[in-house]
Amino acid sequence: MIDQATPRHSAVSEMPDELRRDVRLLGELLGQVIAEQGGPDLLEDVERLRKAVIGARRGEVSADEVAEMVSTWEIDRAVQIARAFTCYFHLANLAEEHYRIRTLRERDAGDAVQRESLASAVEELGRERVAELVEGLELHPVLTAHPTEARRRAVVTAIQRISGQLTEYNSQGRGATERAESRRRLLEEIDLLWRTAQLRNTKLDPLDEVRTAMAAFDETLFRVVPQVYRSLDAALGEGSGTRAPLARSFIRYGSWIGGDRDGNPNVTAKVTREAVLIQAEHVLTALETATTRIARTLTAAAQFTPPSQNLRRALAGAQDAHPDLVSELATRSPSEPHRQWLLYVAARIGATRRRDLDLAYREPADLLADLRLAQESLVAAGAVRQAYGELQHLIWQVETFGFHLAELEVRQHSQVHAAALEEVRAGGALSERTEEVLATIRVIAWIQERFGVTACSRYVVSFTRTAEDLAAVYELAAHALGDRAPVLDVVPLFESGQDLDNSADVLAGMLKLPEVQRRLAGNDRRVEVMLGYSDSAKELGPAAATLKLYEAQERLTAWALANDVKLRLFHGRGGALGRGGGPANRAVLAQAPGSVAGRFKVTEQGEVIFARYGHQAIARRHMEQVSNAVLLASSPSVGERTAAAAARFRALASQVAAASERAYRALTEAKGFPEWFALVSPLEEIGSLRLGSRPARRGLGAPRSLDDLRAIPWVFAWAQTRANLPGWYGLGSGLASVEDVTELQAAYKEWPLFASLLDNVEMSLAKTDRSIASRYLALGGRPDFEAQVLEEYDRTRRLVLAVTGHSRLLENRKVLSRAVQLRDPYVDALSHLQLRALTALRTTEDLSEAERERLSTLLLLSVNGVAAGLQNTG
Repeated sequence: MIDQATPRHSAVSEMPDELRRDVRLLGELLGQVIAEQGGPDLLEDVERLRKAVIGARRGEVSADEVAEMVSTWEIDRAVQIARAFTCYFHLANLAEEHYRIRTLRERDAGDAVQRESLASAVEELGRERVAELVEGLELHPVLTAHPTEARRRAVVTAIQRISGQLTEYNSQGRGATERAESRRRLLEEIDLLWRTAQLRNTKLDPLDEVRTAMAAFDETLFRVVPQVYRSLDAALGEGSGTRAPLARSFIRYGSWIGGDRDGNPNVTAKVTREAVLIQAEHVLTALETATTRIARTLTAAAQFTPPSQNLRRALAGAQDAHPDLVSELATRSPSEPHRQWLLYVAARIGATRRRDLDLAYREPADLLADLRLAQESLVAAGAVRQAYGELQHLIWQVETFGFHLAELEVRQHSQVHAAALEEVRAGGALSERTEEVLATIRVIAWIQERFGVTACSRYVVSFTRTAEDLAAVYELAAHALGDRAPVLDVVPLFESGQDLDNSADVLAGMLKLPEVQRRLAGNDRRVEVMLGYSDSAKELGPAAATLKLYEAQERLTAWALANDVKLRLFHGRGGALGRGGGPANRAVLAQAPGSVAGRFKVTEQGEVIFARYGHQAIARRHMEQVSNAVLLASSPSVGERTAAAAARFRALASQVAAASERAYRALTEAKGFPEWFALVSPLEEIGSLRLGSRPARRGLGAPRSLDDLRAIPWVFAWAQTRANLPGWYGLGSGLASVEDVTELQAAYKEWPLFASLLDNVEMSLAKTDRSIASRYLALGGRPDFEAQVLEEYDRTRRLVLAVTGHSRLLENRKVLSRAVQLRDPYVDALSHLQLRALTALRTTEDLSEAERERLSTLLLLSVNGVAAGLQNTG
């Protein structure tokens, strides 16, 4: 389909040979499929559009000429062309992922310590210091089902099969016959991808989302976590695998999937109960399989590896309690007591999964005791490699995932609690919504009884304004179950600018609550606070929100110190730059000094889950990078440097933030802006993509203000227009308010927060296309808004380059720059197709129902394709 060898830009010549080879192979196979299924004329039309958008990038073809070409096709033909470019992006993304994996493995092939790894943290801070930090280290990613994954699960699965075949095709040492068969299988799978519908016909329900997330656990997380611990253990001392581990398990996963009911009426108490059961099924199956695998390989004979006295007693006790089972194991594994014991443990895990209470484990601590019993026996017999090898990995997995896999967190809006409490206090009949709030609390109690308090105790309150918003949850819990109320850690979520300013005052009131005082007495005075990036950025703009969040962290850190509280900040960051996204390790290092303190909790949303956890090598690298950043950010020396830079540049940052917020509000709060935004973007149509179980909008109809919009469709829709406004708007005005550019340049070099802000904005600007964006903006009939956006874009781009010292966007990030440059023309093709559909839907009044449906299909397919091309949605 697409010949990447065509010279059109320096990025093409800079493309590594391996990547070019894979892109060319996949593009050729896709072209063959398109010609076979749609005819040579379809492939010719795809090629015409491809060459036209490349010519437009070179200045050889005008955008009007491209638009004219697109307008000549029948809608059904335009739909087919949109499908072609969307499939191409799926394959190009796959080729880039394979190249990234190869690069990671090549960098790990030598003796040099990888940058931003756990080993590099040990090298920089020293073993003793890292060993101290590891004692309190906590990394807590929380998976969420926010609707930002535009691809159907069937499409994701098809891409994974193609990935497997591409790996086979590129395997070293394969003969010509084997390569020919791999190519045939690649073609077969690409053919199936082409035949697979890109759009969902039905809306996901919350349990579908739970099962989708389980794929990341089954295929990646369960295997990768012990590898991360092993990396740290090896960095901390010689002889990893032959001695007791120096690393401890420090990763704990959380999940909002099936627990987040804020704005999602589809998440009920029944769904929450089912969600934790699905999680338990997956983790117990994984633990049973791993234990069985290890047991079957542990063929150490008693003659050479005698069991300890404690293990002999344990086997005798098992024989008394379950004679048939243990006798069968002894028959299958004669004179192999360690193998017998682990097979018995595996049988008990299976019984736990089946709820066979006679044999089941009561809690993970009992399983850990049995595993450590085998480990200690092996050590005593001198079999240290067997003790501290795969068996240690299994112990780390149990410590990390327990029997519940991830702590299921509940989230609900403060107004829902207030309304429920009002009904409860009135003493009359309760509404269905209030009954659901009480049922949720009862389900939390059931989960704790079944799986322990760590399986579900955090209750996040959205839009926390006062301590009374937190007290309401405790009062509702008492009403639901009285003295049998579950253990709750009620977590305030501060989202708006005003709420961030008032956060410390709210926490001061929270400490006075009797329920909180009792909880602090039992949890080593630990308090969790969540900070919302999405809504604060939507309200204030990216620059002002960044500083506001930083200042809130400083205040909360000081408050915790003054009140002898161990604070953990929970960062509600989205995947897109306009929602607090960006490289996670750089985000950690940009936090306020003292706010990390070895503890980092963050949401992993939508497409980010698959991007970061879709492949083991990438997942391991991501987890090491974040762990590295948490260790460095927790080091006093790094904190002192950051604090000094913050003190020096605080006034400058405040000036930039204030001016940027004024510019941002001047646009977004202008009369008619929400209606204009709905016209120039596919905002209304995005809800038809059925991205998730959660409604993408608050209310119906055109938005009357930004408050009516959720942050995800706000960012998603702007990305589709190629303007990416939420990621950069206002910063140009902010930078322009400072006369001394050299001071801005110094802040960029010395203050991680300021550097992270500008780097993220630069990335967002690089994904913006002024020419394409202007065609969208013109659809709204407001030349004043259009001019305002484009002028701010020009100002921001010019000043960001001046401050960073770059001659072009992403000059210092060659890999990312090359990827953006190579993708841009093909995204342009989809944008022109989308513009055709959007223009007709917005301006043609006499469309038939059939025409409107076909145009909507074209628009939604192009939305899907642009999301794949830009590699982010919301």
